[in-house]
Amino acid sequence: MLKILVCVKQVPDVNLVKIDPVTGSLIRDGVPAIMNPLDGSALEAAVRIKETYGGEITAITMGPDNAAAVLRECISVGASQAILCSDYAFKDADTLSTSYVIGKAAKMFGEYDLIICGKETLDGATGQMGSQLAERFGATMVSSTSLIMEVNEEMGTVIAERELEGGVEVLEAQMPALFTVEKTNYQPRIPNFKGWKFARTAPITKLTADTIEGLDRNKIGAPGSGTIVPRTYPPEKAEGGMILDEGSVEKNVAKVMEILADKGLV
Repeated sequence: MLKILVCVKQVPDVNLVKIDPVTGSLIRDGVPAIMNPLDGSALEAAVRIKETYGGEITAITMGPDNAAAVLRECISVGASQAILCSDYAFKDADTLSTSYVIGKAAKMFGEYDLIICGKETLDGATGQMGSQLAERFGATMVSSTSLIMEVNEEMGTVIAERELEGGVEVLEAQMPALFTVEKTNYQPRIPNFKGWKFARTAPITKLTADTIEGLDRNKIGAPGSGTIVPRTYPPEKAEGGMILDEGSVEKNVAKVMEILADKGLV
């Protein structure tokens, strides 16, 4: 039976997030938290594989206790079990320490044939988690996957299509394999009432720094992070530009020279 791991993240709706001009930190109060959209596409890819070939989907996330909401979304459309890694000790983690925790926690529940993630997240947009998790799971990595075309459990192979700048590439990957998924062919589905009802009370396994086996505390949270973000700030708004249309190239050039001369630049 195929074992599929889907990695998801709860993120703030960036369209509603503002930045405190004094502290430079994000103002999250009153901003709804949602499943990262591309992780929703990764979940849809996993569910389609399960529907076609059978298997078991495990959903995992790291975050505060309320991040269980995105795991319930996973359960509502077909995930078999859900794992929440939540502990204050994980605070201020970058992708390096996050992938370390996710890898350690997921391996407590066995090995996986397929690991599926969104290409990137709304809040960080680094696109680093996929490659780091592939390394931690010892998995083949296929980035920017637009379609998982065929899974051959007997041969241990997956045929997938991925988007490149110059076109589309079709390739065969050996399992275990990790895919970072594009939204191209994987529009997240809306769960039916039965799925939502089941997900509301379905058990979620919560793991902390004390209960994840073999966890090195020097590799989690801020101490285990290779990058630190000292401050965030919005881009400064530049002065509005001017569109010139004087009727001809010559007149446009003359107008530009006139403006430059008025500003003492020529």
